[in-house]
Amino acid sequence: MLLELARKRRILFFGGKGGVGKTTVSSATALARANEGARVLLVSTDPAHNLGHLFDRRIGPQPVRLSPGLDAVEMDPEETVATHLKEVRSALHSLMPVTQHRDIDKHIELSRDAPGMHEAAILERIADVVATGSEDYDLIIFDTAPSGHTARLMVLPEMMSAWTEGLIKRREKADRFGEFVRELGSDRSIEDQTIGDSEKSEREKESKIRQILLRRRRKFSQLRDVLADKDQTSFVIVLAAERLPVLETIELHAQLGRAGINVEALVVNKRAPEGMGEFLDKRHQQEEQHLALLEEKLGQISRQDIFLQASDVLGLAGLEALAASL
Repeated sequence: MLLELARKRRILFFGGKGGVGKTTVSSATALARANEGARVLLVSTDPAHNLGHLFDRRIGPQPVRLSPGLDAVEMDPEETVATHLKEVRSALHSLMPVTQHRDIDKHIELSRDAPGMHEAAILERIADVVATGSEDYDLIIFDTAPSGHTARLMVLPEMMSAWTEGLIKRREKADRFGEFVRELGSDRSIEDQTIGDSEKSEREKESKIRQILLRRRRKFSQLRDVLADKDQTSFVIVLAAERLPVLETIELHAQLGRAGINVEALVVNKRAPEGMGEFLDKRHQQEEQHLALLEEKLGQISRQDIFLQASDVLGLAGLEALAASL
């Protein structure tokens, strides 16, 4: 099921409660698709990166080749925020007088740990990866942070688009008022040339601000459209057959639905196999009770069960074995 979904979509997000195996399942899916000849980019947005540990090698913010056709990236939240703030600082420096640069720098530093800053920076990075990666890869797979963080991230494109749209409208209203004032004073004498030059500089500054806002609106709008495109993008929820992960999955599905995100698959990971002794049989029966609720609430979504492995899935060899079973 997972491999078939990966063949049909260009972008897949894997999410779910922490510790259920999102990284393992998303990595195995990426490897299975790459083994078929597709060009695949695997991206971790989780601050607690596990890709490097799973593949037993260093993976950073730039694409690293893991196997033929498969590249991987681990988004560094701190670096992403630093890059984001550097761009904002540079833009503000170019728009404001030198005498205000120190105040700008102070404000930027205070913003570094502001609520939502990391999510906004990661979102911009995701938007860039989607925009540029779609040209170089057949499939982009995002291994996301635990449910709460991911749910907030998925609604951000709509929120950021609306917020930026509001700024643009206020900017346009201010520009129209400024133009009206300038027309009232258009019959000034030559002696007012210096003031005129100052107003021209102000208009150029306003134009740059508008360009920045329009560029951000375009970026978030494009990402929002991609996320809402069911033919192109889908979301896979990974969970364990336990009470809390099942309840969290039902809630995450509702949150993603409100954000217009298409959840197309559920993966129940580390299922207890049957016929392996009394202990595991009891465990399997308990899992079936929890999964009955999942079936009742989300029975319309395709589901794939992955059974508990005898040993840890680690490195290409372990992932190859898991990929072959998808």
